Amino acid sequence: MTFSELDPRTLTALGPLGALEAAGAPRATADTLSGLSAHPDARVRARVAAHPNTPVEVLGLLAAAFPREVLGNPGLPLMRLARPNLLGAFPAEGVTALLALPEAPGWVLDGAARHEDFGVRTALAVRADLSPARVEALAQDAGWQVREAVARRAHLPEVLVRQLASDDDYDVRKSVAARTDLPGDVLRTLVGDGHGIVRASVARRLDLPLDCMLTLATDDDTDVLATLSRRVDLPRNVREWLAGNENPLVRAAALQAWRVPAEWLTRAEHDADPEVRAALARRPDAGPEGLTRLAADESETVRRAVLERNDLPEEAVLALARAPEQDIRLHVASAEELAPSVLDLLLTDPDSAVRTILAVRPDLGPERLARLAADPDPEVRRAVAYAQTPGDEVLGRLAADPNAGVRRASARHPLLPPALFPTLAADSDDGVRLSVAGRDDLPEEVRERLRGDSDESVRAEAEHGDS
Repeated sequence: MTFSELDPRTLTALGPLGALEAAGAPRATADTLSGLSAHPDARVRARVAAHPNTPVEVLGLLAAAFPREVLGNPGLPLMRLARPNLLGAFPAEGVTALLALPEAPGWVLDGAARHEDFGVRTALAVRADLSPARVEALAQDAGWQVREAVARRAHLPEVLVRQLASDDDYDVRKSVAARTDLPGDVLRTLVGDGHGIVRASVARRLDLPLDCMLTLATDDDTDVLATLSRRVDLPRNVREWLAGNENPLVRAAALQAWRVPAEWLTRAEHDADPEVRAALARRPDAGPEGLTRLAADESETVRRAVLERNDLPEEAVLALARAPEQDIRLHVASAEELAPSVLDLLLTDPDSAVRTILAVRPDLGPERLARLAADPDPEVRRAVAYAQTPGDEVLGRLAADPNAGVRRASARHPLLPPALFPTLAADSDDGVRLSVAGRDDLPEEVRERLRGDSDESVRAEAEHGDS
């Protein structure tokens, strides 16, 4: 039987070697290649993508994963003659993959320019090697995403910059506003743009003229004012004006500048809006005393802002350990290098989940572990059994715990004193005896007793541990 006679419905079941041979056969039929295009082996699919008998529709599906193979397919020239708009039959992902190849020929660029999917035309617009005529044509595209991509191009004729600066879509104008080669008169036009997102883009410019700053300082859009407030090169009167703005988001943004007067920081700590106090907590120059006060702030927003820092003084950590939010206290309990005062406070936390986290800390020490070993919650006591070095006394207490789950955990601890083996091997709970039976360090007399246990699983575990 030849490969051309194979049933396409069974081709995906071929092994890799057989499928590779079939996909490379010179006389492989379109049906055979279509069947092999779904083969799980990528090498087979790549070979199908390079075969001249593969149908156009199948090539389009394979182009996304194998663009070079499709582009080098020897049958492609004939396919293009038969179907002038060949790429129109390709899915967008396939054409985009072809465009990503630096060696993509001109006919691919032409096909992409005519493709109905705006994503393809956008991918074309970002190519650096486009001709001026093609760039100009894309600047007139019906899709705003395409025009926006043109507006972001590194080198753009001034006539197109001016055209796109008056585009109907604000996203296009926003991209123009971020250009470093923007003519001064166009920049000042965009300062008065009808959409706040465009004016905010202008407010981010490093080279923003002073007169534009003054104009934007009177803007009625919060995002524009907040963006302007973050600048470090504002005139003093503009900075003071924005720092006292009635909108808390603007006041908070003003605190993000590199340098602000000391009196602003004092004022911000007593600001009525938590967003402003949270912004103060994020400043790298916030002092330990201020951070301690902010850690005890009445607002959760502020406390969470303090929690983001890794340079908190002990008093601030203590304040966070008293926070009403469980997840904040859990975060503190799992932090590295906690002071003894913080550990002692968390030992008394009302939430057992916090105390459970503490139990497995390597720096807790035997005294604190002993306290947790007597915790009223069995989950906490069981967690102590997973501590690295709980000590013989603590392990003895856990081995005698009224909760079987705690005893099971203690029976597995690698540092369990051998004197406890016989007691746990005679425990009334099958799970405890099973845990003991699985130990590799059991004395022979204890193992022998477990081999005769009433529970089949315990007996099997004892036999396995001996092997």
